[in-house]
Amino acid sequence: MIVFDPFWETMRLKGITQYQLIKEYRVSHGLLDRMRKNQVISLYSVNKLCQILNCQVSDVCMYVPGEPRAENK
Repeated sequence: MIVFDPFWETMRLKGITQYQLIKEYRVSHGLLDRMRKNQVISLYSVNKLCQILNCQVSDVCMYVPGEPRAENK
């Protein structure tokens, strides 16, 4: 399962808030909500977040072995 735990730490380290992502970078509330719930997001979104945060994919998400979650939960 892909989880977004590294993203929240990267945001903290870079000094970027969710408010800034939404207002300054026009990241949707829905995307952040899906990431909070470790739901599926597109590679386009991962790429956009990497550009905004100037980071690597591993700073946004990571693979954790285990049962995958249902996509629409």
